[in-house]
Amino acid sequence: MERTNGRRVFPAAAGAGLALALALAAGPARADAVGVWLAAGGESRVAIAPCEDKLCGEIVWLREPLMPDGSPKADLLNEDEALRGRPALGLRILSGFVPDGAGKWTGGQVYSLRAGKSFDAELSLSGPDTLEVEACAFLFSCRTQTWTRVE
Repeated sequence: MERTNGRRVFPAAAGAGLALALALAAGPARADAVGVWLAAGGESRVAIAPCEDKLCGEIVWLREPLMPDGSPKADLLNEDEALRGRPALGLRILSGFVPDGAGKWTGGQVYSLRAGKSFDAELSLSGPDTLEVEACAFLFSCRTQTWTRVE
């Protein structure tokens, strides 16, 4: 760093590095799926993060966290009876996603609390803060939800 008339002058390379660091710290649009997403319908938020060498996601917020009787919302319809009753909050609903090109992850599964089972799924960014979650029960029976980044 040099000084000119009492002001600090950064060399060009340092200035470019500083600009990049400030841009990254400002948190503009991200090009990955890591973060917290508001699921379609706004009923839950899912935190997506790396788990080993894949992406996984768990429920971190529920619009209605309680059952009508006041107990915490739970996984009551799971096909596996041994898993019924798990708390919905903290439940891993996305697992096993691997990168498959820019902004796309495949090979994973999404678990549906409403159906009580898992479906093959793909994730793809359709914008910096928009994630398409496509789940397929059978080869030609797929459904896509649009999730919005909240963090």
